[in-house]
Amino acid sequence: MEHRLAEEKVFKDPVHKYIYVKDQIIWNLINTKEFQRLRRIRQLGTTYLTFHGAEHSRFSHSLGVYEITRKIISQFERSQYEDWPQEERLVALCAALLHDLGHGPFSHSMEQVFDMHHEEWTCRILQEDTEVNRVLRQVSDDFPQRVAAVICKTYPNPIVISLVSSQMDADRMDYLLRDAYFTGVNYGTFDLERILRVLRPHKGRIVVKESGMHAVEDYLMSRYQMYWQVYFHPVTRSSEIILRQIFRRAKQLYEGGYAFRGNSALFERLFEGNLSVEDYYRLDEAFVQTMFVQWMDERDALLADLCRRFMHRHLYKYISVEYRDDVYWERIRSEFEQIGLHRDYHLEVDFPFDLPYDVYRPDHKEGKEMPPILLLSEQGKLAEISEQSDIIRSITGLRSGKFHLYYPEEQLRDKAHLLAPDIQQLFGLNN
Repeated sequence: MEHRLAEEKVFKDPVHKYIYVKDQIIWNLINTKEFQRLRRIRQLGTTYLTFHGAEHSRFSHSLGVYEITRKIISQFERSQYEDWPQEERLVALCAALLHDLGHGPFSHSMEQVFDMHHEEWTCRILQEDTEVNRVLRQVSDDFPQRVAAVICKTYPNPIVISLVSSQMDADRMDYLLRDAYFTGVNYGTFDLERILRVLRPHKGRIVVKESGMHAVEDYLMSRYQMYWQVYFHPVTRSSEIILRQIFRRAKQLYEGGYAFRGNSALFERLFEGNLSVEDYYRLDEAFVQTMFVQWMDERDALLADLCRRFMHRHLYKYISVEYRDDVYWERIRSEFEQIGLHRDYHLEVDFPFDLPYDVYRPDHKEGKEMPPILLLSEQGKLAEISEQSDIIRSITGLRSGKFHLYYPEEQLRDKAHLLAPDIQQLFGLNN
């Protein structure tokens, strides 16, 4: 059953101005300890080391996704669109609010090293014995499973999934605007109100009114600019590389029987891959950074150096390079090893293919997660948007970028004279 608050709650928000909560269940979910934990997880991971304003949390982002979803549904209901199933309102709002519940500290870096997936953790938190689960069960016994199914993209009604996970979902629209605001750039701005006005429910999917094509073009170009100017910024990549190396080195040492001076039972369970939901709740960025401060005094010089670099922002330097084959990279690693550097930790060859990214892909096939953006004409006909837009067609499936080599500049410079002349030249060390 749906219960409305006697008086709606309002959050002041720098992106949406106000976020309105009218449902008792949404208010109760916000006040659970699992949702409050998102205050202690940054939305943009290590990006604050590049753009110092990027300190915003997944808590504020999750509220923003909820608010955009609420606005979309309200518009559908005001216009009385027959294709919007009004009985799905509450499950859609809850899924929008809770979609990032399973993100860990510095989420994507930790996921890579420890083979974790935040979607799986979200679904565990929703369905196991948690405060969130108990609130959701106040609606019905199967309501936690229904909300989890939306987030895991197995919900039987695809239009509900599209609100939270699609190529024009509330998640993407909020993070572009919010990340642009807190990083201080203008790349991610677009006309959100216009886009919300041209969205339509149509035969089990969400489409765009044909007259709104230019607003969508603006949205996709904003997304393109944000990826290459903010999300793939080479300095941010450097901090992510060092972060992954810390996790990898600590895990390697633990598996080798190393006795840490500073450690915790929680980190041991993380290394062993047997975290409980309660453990996961305690795993936040404050805890991780506290461990890094302790590890700065470890006997293992490599781990201590990596932690000092991360905490003091002494990041690896990078140079842009043309593509070379694996034999060439192996030769550089061998030279590093011969002069006393670590072949696996003191050189990283990076190209941002390892991050999930496409500005837009129209070639959706049955079974894929992201169907294309469709335009709805006044005659009721549907057309995939890149067929109508030269701008979108020009960036469809586009990947660009450069290879970067990351390395500890001061350690390499001290031993530059021992390197082969061509490698000295590559790193600019023969001056």
